[in-house]
Amino acid sequence: MAALTLHPDRLLPADPGVRSIARRLYAEVQGLPIISPHGHVDPRLILDDQPFVDPASLFIQPDHYVTRLLHSGGVSLTDLGVGEGPLSEQRARETWRLFCANWHLLRGTPVRYWFESSLVDVFGVSERPSAHNADALYDQIAAQLAQDSHRPRALLERFDIAFLATTDDPADDLAAHRALRDDETIGTRIAPTFRPDRYLEAGRPGWPELVKELGGDVGDYAGYIAALEERRRYFISLGAVSADHGHFDAGTEPLELSEAERIYRSALNGTATPREALAFRRHMTFEMARMSCDDGLVMTLHPGIWRNHHPATLAAYGPDTGHDIPVAVELTAALQPLLERFGTHPNLHLVLFTVDPDVYSREIAPLAGFYPSVYAGAPWWFLDNPSEIRRYQQGVTEIAGFSRLSGFIDDTRAFCSIPARHDMSRRLDAGFLAGLVAEHRLDEDEALDTLTGLVVTQPREVFKL
Repeated sequence: MAALTLHPDRLLPADPGVRSIARRLYAEVQGLPIISPHGHVDPRLILDDQPFVDPASLFIQPDHYVTRLLHSGGVSLTDLGVGEGPLSEQRARETWRLFCANWHLLRGTPVRYWFESSLVDVFGVSERPSAHNADALYDQIAAQLAQDSHRPRALLERFDIAFLATTDDPADDLAAHRALRDDETIGTRIAPTFRPDRYLEAGRPGWPELVKELGGDVGDYAGYIAALEERRRYFISLGAVSADHGHFDAGTEPLELSEAERIYRSALNGTATPREALAFRRHMTFEMARMSCDDGLVMTLHPGIWRNHHPATLAAYGPDTGHDIPVAVELTAALQPLLERFGTHPNLHLVLFTVDPDVYSREIAPLAGFYPSVYAGAPWWFLDNPSEIRRYQQGVTEIAGFSRLSGFIDDTRAFCSIPARHDMSRRLDAGFLAGLVAEHRLDEDEALDTLTGLVVTQPREVFKL
């Protein structure tokens, strides 16, 4: 069997002189606590602290980064257990065998890097997955999952996660977060995140019934706004620090009050046109910024995704199953109404993400380089890979500076990949800063101060922790 090992210099610069600087920088931040201000771990996972059932449900079923790559190689999502509940042991083993047999599909991807780090560092795996050793690896990992050392809370402590934000529906009662807040045995601060997208999309099927879930009197526009504001206050009371928004575009044109009221009434009656629903959603994105100025929630914005691109897959397996596909996005004109009104407001922190790499240097960096409210979010989703992160490092920092970066965002549902993703970021940042030192653009003490800031200080300041 081929050995599976982690080279100590992985992702560091190939040039020996620059690499030696990067080693020193990385060594200083390697063991610092993890701050994860945007992700999708289910809070009930931590609350219940039940053992992970099997390797397939831990690594494969919930992670669309993995399943989409296997699907593109001809593996059925049904055979991977996507959209199902808990798998029987036989089904879990079959899923794991499929994954191991198709390990080659991960070559050259960041998913391979995260997976290798998790397998080696968390489970002590020393053989590269293959069809021949799939059952042996399954047994090795399953045996450890049954131990207390690999329960969610033990891993949370082992990974040294100081802050972990989840992503939550505005109508959620947040019972898990209430219980976690009152549990003094947990050293990690775990916070909900307000994600209102579907309540702002007035054209979606079933929207009139959906908005009733917000509570309060939502029979008119004023009541709807009041209900959203009240839900935000409730989230804040349980530790929320941000509101997350991920629409198709970044439009923020405000409507006149009378027009917003009219479209809202039409939407409740089911007669709003697609054009009216779009105008209403763009208006509500503007309103979300206004609310952030009032209540202090950080506003993260990541437009430019065609959700559920393949209708048949959506119907069979549900959302978040690997077929959300990027589209070109524009921010400068789209955000101008919002930034004209709120761009210099002292309470607004607006963190901008994109899956369109040119937008980082062309639009986000210049916006962050002028507006004190704007920060350049870390490369995420299809851009959270070494080549695009390196492109971001150079293209954004030379325009806006390091102080305008968000710090790393892991944006993951795969719990065991959190430390692997943050380690990748620390290595790449150490390598980039080492290059600046080697070019005599920074002194090494400045590079270390900057790197430490990106890991610890920057995310705390940007997300108001």
